[in-house]
Amino acid sequence: MRRPLAVFDDFNPEGKTSFANAVTRFRERNIVLPRFSELRDPTTFKPDLLDALAHVDPDDADPINLFRVHWFNSPTQPTPVAIPDHIELPPEVTGTDARIVVALGNRFPMIAAHKVLAAYSCLVARLVTGRFDPTINRAVWPSTGNYARGGVAISKIMGCRGVAVLPEGMSRERFEWLDRWIEHPEDVIRTPGTEANVKEIYDECGRLEADESNVILNQFSEFSNHLGHYAVTGPALESIFLEVTSKQPAQLAAFVSASGSAGTLGAGDYLKDTHDTRIVAVEALEVPTMLYNGFGDHNIQGIGDKHVPLIHNVTNTDLIVGISDKATDHLDVAFNTPSGLRSLERQGVDPELGSLLTNLGYSSICNILAAIKAAKHWGLGREDVIVTVATDGSELYNSEREKVMRRDFPEGFDDTEADTVLGTHLNDISTEHILDMDAANRDRVFNLGYFTWVEQQGISIDDFERRRSQDWWNELRPLIEKWDNRISEFNEATGAKHR
Repeated sequence: MRRPLAVFDDFNPEGKTSFANAVTRFRERNIVLPRFSELRDPTTFKPDLLDALAHVDPDDADPINLFRVHWFNSPTQPTPVAIPDHIELPPEVTGTDARIVVALGNRFPMIAAHKVLAAYSCLVARLVTGRFDPTINRAVWPSTGNYARGGVAISKIMGCRGVAVLPEGMSRERFEWLDRWIEHPEDVIRTPGTEANVKEIYDECGRLEADESNVILNQFSEFSNHLGHYAVTGPALESIFLEVTSKQPAQLAAFVSASGSAGTLGAGDYLKDTHDTRIVAVEALEVPTMLYNGFGDHNIQGIGDKHVPLIHNVTNTDLIVGISDKATDHLDVAFNTPSGLRSLERQGVDPELGSLLTNLGYSSICNILAAIKAAKHWGLGREDVIVTVATDGSELYNSEREKVMRRDFPEGFDDTEADTVLGTHLNDISTEHILDMDAANRDRVFNLGYFTWVEQQGISIDDFERRRSQDWWNELRPLIEKWDNRISEFNEATGAKHR
């Protein structure tokens, strides 16, 4: 069976009943859906919404938290802040004069990770076009961790069952969170392997798809994931860039993001459209799919591998960078131990900044290391800004850190060990394992996707090929406004109000 691309540009003519059922469910539960334009710019929130936000905990399964699915959150303020929380890393950390700025994803509600935005984007696009019935359908969320958690949170708020499909080897903290949020234990499905075992996730989804009540919201192929980040994450990063350059002008030289589902890379497309920013895609060196057509396993949790996601706009990507999981494992230890913080202070890093590094999970550290590599590769300086994202924080990896300590530092992690780790993995970053994406390399990496999407997943060759053209991607952009209009119509039909 050939699968259509998951691009929902019109109302499903067979979805009138699904749409009506969704309206009834949301009316009964008083659920209001945020438009992408509101998540892009929370200054548009009305006073009644701000008042409602002030009375709801960000971690509650409350519909009002849909209006926190954006970058403008703060751990100390219940209503949106003017500029998203971020860190600008000094040369004492990065070893380069380029200004590397990191948006903090653990400010997102419920899951403390930015994947809840991807989950909302994917489900709302189906919901308002009559392609999901919350009274009948189960939402299946294939993931390597955070997207599944985000999907379960969004599902619970929207009054439907969410099914998390993720590798059994992911961090203990992910499964503990799922245990708290899932009502039916069978709705957490553990597939074989770890971070790089994405095909095993797809195979399980193929089995689940035999039940027509299951709707697979595959983040790797749902273009609403790409568009959500284009519409929301891109402008949020732009606002950070404008803030950090307000007194010290610079150009937005590059955007860096690990591939994962490639959804976040959609923010790079926005920044390239608006600032001519170069896009850097990152992968684990242990599984160098794009770099070397390689394979293997790794522990940079949050960036699944061994395939090229369907929603990765490969022919718009400028650089591929490989980062080792040994670096992310060890730097996580350094950033979360007294000895590591002391070592940073000896290097001239302000202790207050050092304490903020706990906001960086594995893939976040990976993104920063790749940004440093890109800066060195291109010879960037103080007039250049690189923006990247911290997809989640170190709190999701406490159990993994314990494993790394037992494996690599059985005698403890003292100041000498900390100096060695920072010297090896931070101060002496090389420009090895980097690929400039000229036309030939763009075509080569693009072609790698054929084996997953055409041969395995049944996408037609015509649909696969049309993604090679930037014209096709540009034609996607108006969908965001179309979905916003449908969200407004949906909210009007439900009559739901903010408290």
